[in-house]
Amino acid sequence: MLFVWAGFLLSSRLAGTQAFTPWDVALLRYAGGFATVLPIVLFRGLPKVGLLPALALTATAGFGFPILAYIGFRFAPAAHGAVMLPGLLPFVSALLFTLAFGERWSMARVLSLLGVAVGIGLLASDTFQDHPGAWRGDLLFLGGVTFWAVYMLLVRRFQVGALDATFAIGLLALPIYLPFWWFLAPSNLAAVPWGQIAYQTVFQGCFALVLAGFLFTRALNALGAATLTTITALTPAMAALGAWPLLGEPLGWAGIAGVLLVALSMALAVRGART
Repeated sequence: MLFVWAGFLLSSRLAGTQAFTPWDVALLRYAGGFATVLPIVLFRGLPKVGLLPALALTATAGFGFPILAYIGFRFAPAAHGAVMLPGLLPFVSALLFTLAFGERWSMARVLSLLGVAVGIGLLASDTFQDHPGAWRGDLLFLGGVTFWAVYMLLVRRFQVGALDATFAIGLLALPIYLPFWWFLAPSNLAAVPWGQIAYQTVFQGCFALVLAGFLFTRALNALGAATLTTITALTPAMAALGAWPLLGEPLGWAGIAGVLLVALSMALAVRGART
């Protein structure tokens, strides 16, 4: 799951530097997800989730999170998305789950969150200084994180299984989004080479929407939000390290120290949860 999330960050930033509009990338995501889910649903049956919960899940994880991320990558580099998207998720989700369910914070969780905060700060100090005008993308990333945290809250509130949540989003997103893209959304898809279209369709749809969505929701139901979101905090380190050779965004000593601190904080959170 973490590798797919890191790949989502890098692939989305790559699309942001190509001829795609953010709306085009979203269309490819939903088309790829629909093509992946439909044959399974025809064999397995419709997802066991009501229409209103399914629409709520689609609005948050299906539309809110990826579309804001795609637009954000038009303004900010991959390192910003790596820091802002999964890096802030433990804090936003902790706040929402505390307000909604009154969850208590253990000492291990507090210490792990502090470690993640310092590590993300080090990574941010190493990557943000070269892109002072990227604050617009950062705000969009924060909005995307909030949508994903609300999705996590809805999964727990509605008690939705991983397959049902993933299949509901995969089935609903394309039919809802396609008319909007066709009539209203700015598009430059005709100018994009077929190889780039095929790559984004397969990765964004099959891997990011379906595979990562299923694995994340399954882990959420099995581990709980506190442990899972701290584990996903390792994604910024993975994406930042991947952006070094793939996108030409090197890390300094502060960034490397941030990567190590986030990894140690994740280990502390997992150990504390098991204890």
